[in-house]
Amino acid sequence: MSNRPRTRTVLRCGLLIVPLAVSAAACGDSSSQPLSAKPYDAADQISANTPDGKQKADPDKPLEVSVKGAEARITDVTATDSSGRYIRGELSADGRRWKTTVPLAAGTRYTVRVSTEDRKGAPGRKTLVVDTTDNTSSDRLGVTFGPDTGEYGVGQPVTAVLSKEISDPGQRAVVESALKVDSSPRVEGSWHWVDGKTLHFRPREYWPAHATISVHSNLDGLKITHKLYGGPAEPVKLTTGDAVEAITDAAAHHMTVLRNGEEINTIPVTTGKPGFSTRNGVKVVLGKESFVRMRSSTVGIAAGSSDSYDLPVHWATRVTLSGEYVHAAPWSVGSQGAANVSHGCTGMSTANAQWFFNHVRVGDIVEVVNSGGDTMTPFDNGFGDWNMPWKEWRDGSALKNKASSTTGAAEREQNSSADARLRPQL
Repeated sequence: MSNRPRTRTVLRCGLLIVPLAVSAAACGDSSSQPLSAKPYDAADQISANTPDGKQKADPDKPLEVSVKGAEARITDVTATDSSGRYIRGELSADGRRWKTTVPLAAGTRYTVRVSTEDRKGAPGRKTLVVDTTDNTSSDRLGVTFGPDTGEYGVGQPVTAVLSKEISDPGQRAVVESALKVDSSPRVEGSWHWVDGKTLHFRPREYWPAHATISVHSNLDGLKITHKLYGGPAEPVKLTTGDAVEAITDAAAHHMTVLRNGEEINTIPVTTGKPGFSTRNGVKVVLGKESFVRMRSSTVGIAAGSSDSYDLPVHWATRVTLSGEYVHAAPWSVGSQGAANVSHGCTGMSTANAQWFFNHVRVGDIVEVVNSGGDTMTPFDNGFGDWNMPWKEWRDGSALKNKASSTTGAAEREQNSSADARLRPQL
């Protein structure tokens, strides 16, 4: 038998080392094959930059494993954290050294399994357990995902709100790369930084109907700055129902409701009159209220003026924070399907409003076309995310030079009060 170790192929981009000619080991007398032998304890041949069990590793430095002397070489290394996630690393071409290629997390235990081969080809094994320092004196960056776990429409963006402002592009990239959105079926999607504390995630197109979307963070323990590390976050799981889209043609005074691309209803409506034109563009259902009191004073209309109102409104489906609804408007039935007479909302008969209320859910699409109003803004009045072109959306990612996929955030913080954000307009 040759004293030279058999050739192994090293995958430089990962952890797996694939032995060549493995099939040869299945032929002949298996007792004479080194690969069939019980691995020997390679503890005396392996060293690490953190002595096993003696001190904690610095998470700011890569973990390195190497062999001593010339009697063996490393053939394979796998490293996992306490959750079983694999940590990427790279093995040198000569099999003498392996090191991690991604940052370690603070306060985490890693199990590192090292496979070796001696000069005669006999296999060896060594398992290292490495704990990283906790950095408890450092600040922690928290993240809150939204919306809550549940079923939503296909227009619902995923949101993430950070506990601290992040402005540095490199730090944003670290944070964003740790916020994971996985979906079945898989879609092309991306996070977009709304501001220093808020991110939204949406696909290039609407979510597929009946999709499952899982959102979680890998930030915990990850270094962001010298004194800031990621903290824990609660994951959320979303599902989508049927793809429901309500498209209102303000010029034709009709709303067409589609389910999974098929028309299920056409409803005569009235939208905003001149001076109060309904916003064009795509909006997302924010909530539903079976009854709401609408007062013109909450949107700046002087009491006693010709445009003032104070009315009980039923079957109100909210689509903006500023108070735009789809709702019952029995007082304007004569104009529905013929003229625009509202103060910005989409009005319909009581029966039609109740039908609409019962057939949509939070996250469904409500789109307005051919209105004289401005286009719905992306972030400051609810979820207008879909009105931003995809290229511009991707440019708002800190990882915009990388391929996007489902791998995200609450509504943008407002300078105005909560009451001002929730004003209904008729």
